[in-house]
Amino acid sequence: MKPQLYIQKTLEKALHSLGIDRIDPTWLNLDKPKQEGFGDLAITAAMALARELRQPPRKIAQDLIDRLELDPFYVEKTEIAGPGFINLFLAKTCLRRTVIDILEEGEAFGNSDWGQGNRVQFEFVSANPTGPLNIVSARAAAIGDVLATLHERVGFKVEREYYVNDAGRQVRLLGASVNARYMAELGHKTEIPEGGYHGAYLIDLARDIVAMHGHALAELSEKERLTRLGRMALDTLLAGQRASMDKYRLSYDRWFRETDLRQRQAHLQVLQIFAEKELTFEKDGATWFRSSLFGDEKDRVLVTSEGEPTYFLIDIAYHLDKYERGFAILYDLWGPDHHGYIERMRAAIQALGYSTDSFRVHIIQQVNLFRSGEVVKMSKRAGEIIEMDELIDEVGVDAARYFFVDRRISQPLDFDIDLAKKQSDENPVYYIQYAHARISNILRYAEEQGVAPSAEADLSALENDSEMDLIKKCLDFGQVISKAAQFVEPHRVTTYLYELANVFHRFYHDNRVVSEDHRTTQARLILIRATRQVIKNGLTLLRIDAPENM
Repeated sequence: MKPQLYIQKTLEKALHSLGIDRIDPTWLNLDKPKQEGFGDLAITAAMALARELRQPPRKIAQDLIDRLELDPFYVEKTEIAGPGFINLFLAKTCLRRTVIDILEEGEAFGNSDWGQGNRVQFEFVSANPTGPLNIVSARAAAIGDVLATLHERVGFKVEREYYVNDAGRQVRLLGASVNARYMAELGHKTEIPEGGYHGAYLIDLARDIVAMHGHALAELSEKERLTRLGRMALDTLLAGQRASMDKYRLSYDRWFRETDLRQRQAHLQVLQIFAEKELTFEKDGATWFRSSLFGDEKDRVLVTSEGEPTYFLIDIAYHLDKYERGFAILYDLWGPDHHGYIERMRAAIQALGYSTDSFRVHIIQQVNLFRSGEVVKMSKRAGEIIEMDELIDEVGVDAARYFFVDRRISQPLDFDIDLAKKQSDENPVYYIQYAHARISNILRYAEEQGVAPSAEADLSALENDSEMDLIKKCLDFGQVISKAAQFVEPHRVTTYLYELANVFHRFYHDNRVVSEDHRTTQARLILIRATRQVIKNGLTLLRIDAPENM
């Protein structure tokens, strides 16, 4: 049994012996002590129980220790620290067994099942299909994909979704903007409409349309031409976004189109639900939602005086559709300009009858690109905003995905292009991948020397501090995944992998793996194989390559 699971089961038994029948699962959480020398794991239940038991936390901690019947195979000693932490020092016998567990579990090491198969949906990026994806979309794509994978690793049934805004004003503006470029290519000066799109990519698109259709579209009525050009542009740009995601190693389970909602008039169901609950009213010829009853700063228009459903109403219908598809939790990852939209959507979720806890919005903050210490504002290719593909082509998928995840979601990201391209230990991606490649090289060398790691290796040869530190760091992987999913903090994974690589490189500096001491050699080969497996599992989670040669 894994040491964390063993300790949690033993703790649960001790809590029952204190007369506590209903146990909050959070009381069983194990933390990693922040300071060295304070043990390997910490029980924090005493602080959480202080109010319920009306006793000082340190007394509760002592009572728990008195009832914790911990097998010395797993725990060498326990100590009470601070306000009531119970610090646990894992036994070397337990740590050595962890090495075998890692190899036996292989790709599954670090996974758990606390998600219990509940269905969750991650909707992320969902950029308007009116142009190429930019670097903010690239960050959202990496974060959303890693978060989805983390939830899969802890037992949720996950679906990734991209919402395609292929209707409404922005699509009409796209059609008019392409029309202006198309007509200009044919020698007819036409102005791009106010609020339209000026990107150079539309010039390329217009030239492709001319090459394919010549003057044929110019002979159509303006209304029909705008519609046709808008649809052609939309399909082309959306195909480009899909191609960008493929290059980025990201596959969505569904690309959901707004036009599907509009064609089946899904918004009418929302209006009916709200009307039956007396949550709508008429004013100035428009239909309004009493969103202020649910914490929004003011009421919102659902249907304009012209009889058109607002974007907000369509978006409510979209979220209702998600719930009707059976998702228990909806994760929406939005851009930094969507802060003000959260409360109105949360109000709509409540009005529909769903718990606001099932609707979880996270804002992906801005990205600042740096080259040679200077902010990069313009694309080298088109003289505009930096495109996702342009950055990936320059730094590579591995570096892009790592750097975009390697900060808290709530923090703006300063992306150093020069650092991302470096082939040295300064680049954290290179540093981690090099650890994986170095282990592979050691294992190849051992094989060439006629020494292969054996399942019968005597792991009691693993004794010194650097060996134990490496095992402990590998053991942390499952807890890192669990907490990264629980707290929606994917940066925990990149931070962990960098620390693991650092601990390994330190171990390698302090110890000769293949030596004349056959017993120690066998044990260390098993240890580094387990370490390589953990590094690979972490890189695979991030969809970053784990090279065997560098």
